[in-house]
Amino acid sequence: MEVEEFITKYEAGERNFAAANLTEANLSGLNLSGANFSGANLSVANLSGANLYSANLSHAKLNVARLSGANLTKANLNRAVLNVANLIRADLGGAELIQAALIRAELIRAELSRANLTGANLTSADLREAKLRQANLSRANLSGANLRGASLTAANLEGANLHGSDLSRADLTGANLRDAELRQANLSCTNLSGANLSGANLRWVDLSGANLRWADLSDAKLSGANLIGADLSNANLLNASLVHADLTQARLIRADWTGADLSGATLTGAKLYAVSRFGLKTEGLICEWVDLSPDGDRTQIYRLSSEEARKFFHQTLPTVQIIIDAPLDHESHFTLASCYHQIAQQQSVFYLPPSIKVGRRRTLLTFVIDNDNQLFSTAYLAILPFTDSEATHKNIIILMQMLQSPEMDNLGIKEPQRLQNLSNALIQGLSKIFASKLLKSSFVIKEDSKFFQSPTQIVLTNSSDQTLNIYHHPQFGKRFVKPSSFANPDQITSIEPVKYTPPSASVVFDFIKNFPTLEK
Repeated sequence: MEVEEFITKYEAGERNFAAANLTEANLSGLNLSGANFSGANLSVANLSGANLYSANLSHAKLNVARLSGANLTKANLNRAVLNVANLIRADLGGAELIQAALIRAELIRAELSRANLTGANLTSADLREAKLRQANLSRANLSGANLRGASLTAANLEGANLHGSDLSRADLTGANLRDAELRQANLSCTNLSGANLSGANLRWVDLSGANLRWADLSDAKLSGANLIGADLSNANLLNASLVHADLTQARLIRADWTGADLSGATLTGAKLYAVSRFGLKTEGLICEWVDLSPDGDRTQIYRLSSEEARKFFHQTLPTVQIIIDAPLDHESHFTLASCYHQIAQQQSVFYLPPSIKVGRRRTLLTFVIDNDNQLFSTAYLAILPFTDSEATHKNIIILMQMLQSPEMDNLGIKEPQRLQNLSNALIQGLSKIFASKLLKSSFVIKEDSKFFQSPTQIVLTNSSDQTLNIYHHPQFGKRFVKPSSFANPDQITSIEPVKYTPPSASVVFDFIKNFPTLEK
């Protein structure tokens, strides 16, 4: 069909040009909205600047066509062939491109937000700075594609092939990349915060400087990946494979990597505040030092020898447990929450409430904390609402004094300076609490509250899974039964309460000896 004939028919109101042959036609700048080009041949045609709003181009051939600046909003391009087509700055917002062929197509700065590209072939396509917000690219082939600086916020890339693609500095905030193929892709400085990368293949990917905050990387394959300086704060890395990955100075604050494989990985300088170190595979892991400061500002750097690193990465977060010899009632629950809220407002170490397990006879409060050096400080604060607080505080002070007593010299400690540094760090933590002048009298607790007056037991568990009982009320676990309850009361022998005895110096030293030493 000649161009003049086509224009005449279109101006006369005809819209059906299915299977028309318009190869090399010059249709630039024309208003062709609503036209039906289904199955038409528009290869090498010039459609730059044309208005093809809602046009039907399904199964059309547009190889090497010029569509720069064209308006293809809501157009139907399902199964269309646009190989090597020029779509620079074209508007394809909301367009249908299911299984379309766009091999080596130029889509620089194109608008593809909310477009449906399910199963489309975009091999080696140029999508630099393109807008693909909320676009559906599930199972699309983007291998070797250039998406540098593209915006793919909330895009669906589930099962997509991005092997060897360039996504550097792209925005994939909240994108779905579940089970995506990303081997050897360039994701340096890419924003993947909140993205779903569960089960994705990220082997040998460059993620240096990438933002992966709150990203889901569970079961992801990251073997050999470059994660130097990447931000993985609060990321989900459950059962992820990080074999020989480079996590040098990566930010992993509050990340969960339980069950992850870190064999041969490099973690020197990683920021690991509030990160569990339980259930990891760490054979051949390389780590000279870590940063355990809450803000990752290097205020708490710990040097690790090979042996210390091996132990360090086979640990878990320490806990303080308070066992109350009474069930928790609703009123006491409210009071306890109020007390702990007041403490948390004054003490940063006390930022998380405890988990609570209530039984028929007892209540268990468990405080999970960030590092071993906060164990005694947390225990000191956690017991405050209870009648047993005074006795517990005395025991903690006795233990601190024990660490600096001549008795420790008799243990033949090989590194006395290290012990001194540890004891100083623990005492400084308690000194901050004393300086805050936090008063128990500020708590509103009823005088007849049996829960807070009940006997308690306080147990510390360090990151090496060692326990230390710092207080045990003499009446804890004792139940008084009337003699009339027994057939022969005379045969009952009363059990004398056993007074709590502080642990020996050797037990205390054994409990703290593996605490990491803070670098001065």
